[in-house]
Amino acid sequence: MNALLYGLLVLLIFNLVLLFFKREKAEKARWIALATALLFAVHPVHTEVVANIKGCDELLTMLGGLAAIYFSLRAFDKQKWAGQILAAFLFFLGLLAKENAITLVAVVPLVYYFFRGLSLPKTIMPTLPFLASTAIFLGIRGSVLGWNLGEPSMELMNNPFLKLVGNSWVPLNPGEKLATIFYTLGKYIQLLIFPHPLTHDYYPRQIPVMTFGDPLALLSLLAYLGLLGFAVWGLFRKKALSFGVWYYLLTLSIVSNIVFPVGTNMGERFIFMPSLGFCLVVGMGLYTMKPALRKNLAWAGAVVLLLFSVKTLLRNPVWKDNYTLFTTDVKTSTNSAKLQNSAGGETIEYAVTLKDPQARNAQLEVAVGHLKEAIRIHPTYKNAYLLLGNAHNYLQRYEESIAYYDKALQLDPNYPEAIRNRAVTYRDAGKFFGEKQGDAVKAENYLRKALEQLPDDYETLRLLGVACGVQGRSQEAIQYFSRATQIMPDNADAWLNLSYAWYNGGNPEEGKKYEQKALELDPTILQQRSTQSGQ
Repeated sequence: MNALLYGLLVLLIFNLVLLFFKREKAEKARWIALATALLFAVHPVHTEVVANIKGCDELLTMLGGLAAIYFSLRAFDKQKWAGQILAAFLFFLGLLAKENAITLVAVVPLVYYFFRGLSLPKTIMPTLPFLASTAIFLGIRGSVLGWNLGEPSMELMNNPFLKLVGNSWVPLNPGEKLATIFYTLGKYIQLLIFPHPLTHDYYPRQIPVMTFGDPLALLSLLAYLGLLGFAVWGLFRKKALSFGVWYYLLTLSIVSNIVFPVGTNMGERFIFMPSLGFCLVVGMGLYTMKPALRKNLAWAGAVVLLLFSVKTLLRNPVWKDNYTLFTTDVKTSTNSAKLQNSAGGETIEYAVTLKDPQARNAQLEVAVGHLKEAIRIHPTYKNAYLLLGNAHNYLQRYEESIAYYDKALQLDPNYPEAIRNRAVTYRDAGKFFGEKQGDAVKAENYLRKALEQLPDDYETLRLLGVACGVQGRSQEAIQYFSRATQIMPDNADAWLNLSYAWYNGGNPEEGKKYEQKALELDPTILQQRSTQSGQ
């Protein structure tokens, strides 16, 4: 579906650019439209949107927004204002898909100014349908979510503009924040021109904290000041080339972290819509060249399109599944705490599917390495501690596992997954030390801790009954086995355990009674137990 939507979007872009230059020579319109659409079609930076099922929102947003502009222009040219109603409806759909379509409200007047020759005051009228759709959308959004944007998060995974001072996270100072933002904006330009390497994750600290003493941050600031200066110059002189720059800057603004925080430093999906501005600038820029030079550049452009296509095709398989994506991109985004954590989590899930114990443990050790990197980058990352606890549980290193759960609970005492998993690990440790190590006392200590958190867990009660029985405390074993039968009254094994506890406690009458109960539920239970004992 995403691929089909993307193909439709490329066709729409081609026809929209043709419509932009309708009043120009046909050759010029076709040249620019074809160059723009081809570059947009093959650009590797779009792989995240098309190959990722979540990218459907970006596709629908851009389709809705650009289709609205297309039908608005057609209605204007034919003086059939009913088409403006269709434009308003399509734009509303685009907004519902994702709210960054709202930036196109500022693009619409520029379309009429540059390509239909309207003065800026006269562009207000064809912009009204877009403003009406925006007002309705914002009214709906506000009624559901409210109008308060809330306080900035103090968790690094939701707010990259934090730094650890002592044991506390504090906001970056304004210079650090702005320099870091402009560094990422410079990365966007680099990815549009030279899309390598690609990764889906730019979470902290894949993008480091920058200052304007860093040359790349300063260079990016100067580049954007230059782009803004050119855009303003072109606005006053009605240079169509500057429209591409305006489109890029306006659609990028909402995901730039300057206007609103977006929860991460950057993302390749964030330049999906702005990249059309880059493609337009390339298409229009090539056409302004002299015919002979343009022809030579066209051949060079064909080579670039081929290279971009190859890069896109090579990037696609990375999106096969989470495990492939995370374990591939973690080699690029080595300093992303989130990706190290995600790679660790997916590697754990992959490891537990392996039947070979050595291969399984080797993969678990790989997961531990990723998760320890996540903690090195983000020392208060509670989910990484949780996953480290899980990995060490599977490795049967229970004391280390419990220590990691304890650390997660120090960070969040009400962390439900850590509470549950620690209790399960107490139970697993009890089973391990009892059955594998023959240490009933140590097993019982762990099992009692498990029971505090899992008072109605059948397996914990069963194991406690066994631990007490092995130590000759038959009455306590009877109590635990009795509670187990209350939790699973249809479990023949539970009744047989209770039967043996009574036998061992010197009461064969009760033992026989519960043995009969077990046989009623499963006539083969004694044979099964005898076979297990023999094994």
